[in-house]
Amino acid sequence: MSPKERPAQLDSPIVSTLIKVGSRLNTRLYRISAGRLGKTWRIGAGLSKPVAVCLLTTTGRRSGEPRTVPLLYLREGGRFVFVASQGGLPKNPAWYLNLTADPKVVVEVGRERLDLVARTASDAERAELWPRLVGMYADFATYDSWTERTIPVVICE
Repeated sequence: MSPKERPAQLDSPIVSTLIKVGSRLNTRLYRISAGRLGKTWRIGAGLSKPVAVCLLTTTGRRSGEPRTVPLLYLREGGRFVFVASQGGLPKNPAWYLNLTADPKVVVEVGRERLDLVARTASDAERAELWPRLVGMYADFATYDSWTERTIPVVICE
């Protein structure tokens, strides 16, 4: 099955710039407010069903510098689950490439900071987690339909 066509306007350089600026702004607001601002995603499927946001810090695979992004997450005790969807683009996001090079990450939820180790979910784990992730944020299914790649699911423990 070939992917459904991704709306062309989503691949505009303007959209890419807005996403980067929004991500940086969300990260700053989240940190300044100890997670009170920027803690929920209210766009797309999140409009009617807001989704929790945390900060994930990886180490840049080329720069060696810390790189932080706000991400939707599923938490199960001390385990965090992320989706490397990048809106259904054909390539994996930079944060995912970074953690495959160095799996040590920091997850921030409010004032809580956790040093964790990331790994890509096995096929069986992904099959078990995917329906729950789509239940949490329905747009993940749309993103999956827009790409030929298997969108990685990441487990941080």
